[in-house]
Amino acid sequence: PTMAHSKALLVLENFIGGKFVPCSSYIDSYNPSTGDVYCRVPDSGKEEVEAAVKAAKDAFPIWSSRSPLERSQILNKLADLIEHDLEAFAQAESKDQGKTITFARTVDIPRTVHNFRFFASSILHHVTECTEMPTVGCVHYTSRAPVGVAGLISPWNLPLYLLTWKIAPAIVCGNTVVAKPSEMTSVTAWMMCKLLEKAGVPPGVVNVVFGTGAKAGEALVCHPDVPLISFTGSTLTAQRITEKSAPHCKRLSLELGGKNPAIIFDDADLSQCIPATVRSSFANQGEICLCTSRIFVQKGVYSEFLKRFVAEAKKWKTGNPSDPTVDVGALISKEHLEKVKNYVKKAQAEGARVLCGEGVDPLALPPGNQKGYFMLPTVIAEVKDDSCCMQEEIFGPVTCVVAFDTEEEVIKRANGVKYGLAATVWSGNVGRVHRVAHRLQSGLVWTNCWLVRDLNLPFGGMKASGIGREGAKDSYEFFTEVKTITIKH
Repeated sequence: PTMAHSKALLVLENFIGGKFVPCSSYIDSYNPSTGDVYCRVPDSGKEEVEAAVKAAKDAFPIWSSRSPLERSQILNKLADLIEHDLEAFAQAESKDQGKTITFARTVDIPRTVHNFRFFASSILHHVTECTEMPTVGCVHYTSRAPVGVAGLISPWNLPLYLLTWKIAPAIVCGNTVVAKPSEMTSVTAWMMCKLLEKAGVPPGVVNVVFGTGAKAGEALVCHPDVPLISFTGSTLTAQRITEKSAPHCKRLSLELGGKNPAIIFDDADLSQCIPATVRSSFANQGEICLCTSRIFVQKGVYSEFLKRFVAEAKKWKTGNPSDPTVDVGALISKEHLEKVKNYVKKAQAEGARVLCGEGVDPLALPPGNQKGYFMLPTVIAEVKDDSCCMQEEIFGPVTCVVAFDTEEEVIKRANGVKYGLAATVWSGNVGRVHRVAHRLQSGLVWTNCWLVRDLNLPFGGMKASGIGREGAKDSYEFFTEVKTITIKH
């Protein structure tokens, strides 16, 4: 790039010990909706992680000795500051990630604010246990203490939303953190760092190191002074994290992929089911671990469902994410777009029918977005259960629709993948809803709705979808050590 060009680029810096620190080398970050480099992100490694862990360790004694109420007040202040700048954060998230401005405004940034407020409140309501043993004259009670430095690694699909869902419970429990956001979406994390001091977060409590998983992430996972790792991302990366952290006996919370089924019975209310299932398939370009990518429809309503579902999917507008009328933004990267498109090609090669979207309908883009990473919502039918499109996480605006006969059959087929994160069941029969929900191997089951979330409740997956749960009680347990104390009187 020419000098004039490089001057216009946003250059991020690591945030260590309450200060912004430049890095010796940088990586390019692209604007997915134009295909241009617009930001330079530190390419951190061992040295930067070492400095961040040291800052976090130094800050731990004072931060951990603060009362939960004091920490709670600081989190609430941070929430207020982010909310005050909601529009700037939403614009940045949309530009950096490719998601629509509407989604960033209504989902990502409000949820970020809620993460801080929720954990600021929940910390004040946890109580410890006490039991008495009069026969031996003893009383036992438990106490909980923060663990130390938490390593937090977050993905590129919901950048600030998922990062703060880790930071909030970690610090409110009294831990200090070293966070590594995805190198593809680091801008909003860097913007948040600018607000920490004003919110009253002491230096070293929150450190953010930018860079790749292979360099910065690896250094963080392998660091002997980081006893906890919370990771959201791919199952493959999680395997590596597990191997690397095993010699140190680290505590892991892993929120991984999904291949989530929707099961639609004959007695489903299609007028509610269809718009909700289009949303659960294509929201955030299908780049949400909870998105629906396998839709099982009972034979009686299969053809009607398919016709109406495709018609509804075709109404979704793909284009410039900053246009408030757009429903589908850009995918995260050129490589990811290719990968998603290849799944559609494989399905066609296997004899499946692509009913709308990729390779079927023309994609018209505004002049400035011709080189962006866009793809239309794509619906595939007549695909076999053992096809890679039905077995592997595609993580794009692609969903497969297949028919089924019986309840027994569909449960078996829905469970026939390595993942088990979320499922949706659509039926007017309350008995059936309960029966099916109990038998699905899935950490979350929504019936007659999708993505209705309460942060009090456990969140997480079964099988290859992860280890551990997050939520008010679950996050509190993960980010603290429990101690049993026995007093003989």
